[in-house]
Amino acid sequence: MTKIISGQSKTGKGLKIAVIVARFNEGITGRLRDACLDELGRLGVLKKDLTVVSVPGAFEIPVVAQKLAKKKTVDAVICLGAVILGETDHYRLVADNAAAGIMKASLDTGKPVVFEILATPTVKLAQDRAEAEGNNKGRDAAQVAVEMANVLSKL
Repeated sequence: MTKIISGQSKTGKGLKIAVIVARFNEGITGRLRDACLDELGRLGVLKKDLTVVSVPGAFEIPVVAQKLAKKKTVDAVICLGAVILGETDHYRLVADNAAAGIMKASLDTGKPVVFEILATPTVKLAQDRAEAEGNNKGRDAAQVAVEMANVLSKL
């Protein structure tokens, strides 16, 4: 019989989660953070098991993510930010390098480091992905972190 490993139990009970939030575009990232924390609570992660770290922008997230993921007291790290197209390619450099750094932090530590940095051409599209009701990528990031922490604990 084939062995199937799944983390779909969707329980965060006993998990210790760190959430990193970029302050740049705070009107959007704050909504991502709030939805993420609400969902983690709904999934059973206790407030005492949460660490929230505020950083200036998305580019600063990877170094903090790696430091947190190296801690034995952290099961997963969630990275929240919003990078929106401007008149130059700066947004692409920030988004691409933040993504690469977050992936490196996950691979280097063997822990889930969840990438939820919105990279959109307009403010409206970023706002749509951070809606208080319905589609909120912060909520999705919480679900991914819990599932991946559960999967990795079974390997």
